[in-house]
Amino acid sequence: MKLFWKNQLPLVLFYLLQMLLVPVLYWISGENRPISIVLYGMLISSVILLLYLCYRYVQHRRLYAVLSLQHTSDNYLSPLGDSPLPEAVSELMQRMDRQYQEQLNTHVTRMDQHIVFMNRWVHQMKTPLSVIQLTLQDLEDDAATSIQEEVEQLRKGLEMVIYTSRLDRFEEDFQVEALLLRQIVSAVVSENRRLFIRRGIHAEIRIDPDLSVYSDAKWLMFMLSQLLTNAVNYTSGSGKTVTITAERQGLNTLLMISDQGIGISPEDLKRVFNPYFTGEQGRQYHESTGMGLYLVREICARLGHQVKLESQVQVGTTVQIIFSGTAQR
Repeated sequence: MKLFWKNQLPLVLFYLLQMLLVPVLYWISGENRPISIVLYGMLISSVILLLYLCYRYVQHRRLYAVLSLQHTSDNYLSPLGDSPLPEAVSELMQRMDRQYQEQLNTHVTRMDQHIVFMNRWVHQMKTPLSVIQLTLQDLEDDAATSIQEEVEQLRKGLEMVIYTSRLDRFEEDFQVEALLLRQIVSAVVSENRRLFIRRGIHAEIRIDPDLSVYSDAKWLMFMLSQLLTNAVNYTSGSGKTVTITAERQGLNTLLMISDQGIGISPEDLKRVFNPYFTGEQGRQYHESTGMGLYLVREICARLGHQVKLESQVQVGTTVQIIFSGTAQR
């Protein structure tokens, strides 16, 4: 109704101007007609105008109702009326919707092709990296060790690429089951043992062997690998410890990964989960991509977990993953 009156406002204003001109014209022409006759004529004209506005509103009420919607819905594709204007608007909106759907389908197809290409490329790159790693195992000089470190960085980078590409199709690529938490953590620590050894960092696992949680093994291992890699990379000096603990809290299970690293400045704490954000401390390390914590948060949200972070500069950082519910094995 409000939009209707806004649309008809110029007509009403011109009508009022016309009604003011009628007695002026009578006065200029010198005709001495009774004021009652003039008012009667103006009243009849006003009634006719009102009937016209009511008719127009009934004709276009569905059109105005759709145009007044704050949020789009499927109603705008239904017929908006039988008069020429609603029919023309309805046809226009249907054409625009078809064009939008065609463009959207084209975009989705291209994205799917891009993801398939990326996944194939990553898998193809993993094969030569594995061969290089096997070859380097037979060499024991400093150059081989340096190459091994770079190969490990490449492997982790490729892994991040493939998991990032899978995130959009997460619902098709996960399976929740009861997992022994210590077993998963130990596997991730073992997978990153070269990084721990190279940095001189000790991993201490304090988790009950029988403690289990509901999650997806593959995605959980990827998240833990990202968190452990961050904990080690942002710990300067050797001889320090990364501690992994877990405990029950009511119906939930709390997993904590604590390091003795450089920490995160207070002004960066609210932004560490943003994509590509490295922060003041992260800029000290060139290998920082700013994607690790972002991916952890996104995966946790899809799995129904929660992630929290606490940190103090030059003291350390603790990342918490909260698993909802209890799992029985």
